[in-house]
Amino acid sequence: MTAHPNAAGTWTLGDLTVSRIGFGAMRLTGRTAFTSIGAGASRDRSIAVLRRAVELGVNHLDTAAFYFSPRLSANELINRALAPYPDDLVITTKVWPGRDPSGEWWWATPEQLRGQVEENLRQLGRDRLDVVNLRVPPSERTGSIAAHFGALADLRDAGLIRHLGVSNVTPAQLAEARAIAPVVCVQNPYGVGSPSGQRELLRLCGEQGIAFVPFFAIAGAGREAGAASGASEPEAVLDIARDRGVTAAQVRLAWTLGQGAHVLAIPGTGDPDHLEENVAAGALVLTEDEMNRLDAIG
Repeated sequence: MTAHPNAAGTWTLGDLTVSRIGFGAMRLTGRTAFTSIGAGASRDRSIAVLRRAVELGVNHLDTAAFYFSPRLSANELINRALAPYPDDLVITTKVWPGRDPSGEWWWATPEQLRGQVEENLRQLGRDRLDVVNLRVPPSERTGSIAAHFGALADLRDAGLIRHLGVSNVTPAQLAEARAIAPVVCVQNPYGVGSPSGQRELLRLCGEQGIAFVPFFAIAGAGREAGAASGASEPEAVLDIARDRGVTAAQVRLAWTLGQGAHVLAIPGTGDPDHLEENVAAGALVLTEDEMNRLDAIG
């Protein structure tokens, strides 16, 4: 039987309560944000996965206007599948990166962020975005984000955005953002085997009551290429999965949720079976010994 996402508990993004197991829309289009993942995605199947996610109790979706392939747009799929939206559904999107119709990347100036926000509003068919994350480009990992985050804060004050978050940031950038406006979530890469330095931001978020929403929680070092399989998966992950009668992905998700009550998971998939497994992972609680074995990886 598939567990309800609330088996892992809930968290609040500002005044919005979400189940700790959410859903990432990136893979619905047949590609990640950065590379093709094959031609397996179809419009009907992706719409069915979204509808099934909501049926299972998922009420936190992560998306972006730049999640699109030549055939499919994540935002348009969400709109088509779920509008009119359930009252408790929270949709998180992100800005700063953009892609032109040919797929070429560009990065918005502070003045261009309004256009990106309005494009998300148009694609999703909403009057206000629940949460907008400022996704910091790799080239700015040590730079100031004040101008861009300040522009988003102005859009929040104008009523286009309800809550703000940041993504791919350092602790210093998080502090810089919080000095401008409240931050409800941080999206950074994190998973089994992540460098110990990445855990500092997770800890800081917990102390400050901010949701930490890791991406690549299942994929790990595979990142855009997807989860490891077979011999490439760490032995401890495989051993625990075998002992528990679950998948390696479920072990990774359970470990992620075990990092703290403020940690949310947004696993993405275009496969209905994987969706059911991801949601069921919310009910999997690892023992202290299992957590320690996974902590030791890397």
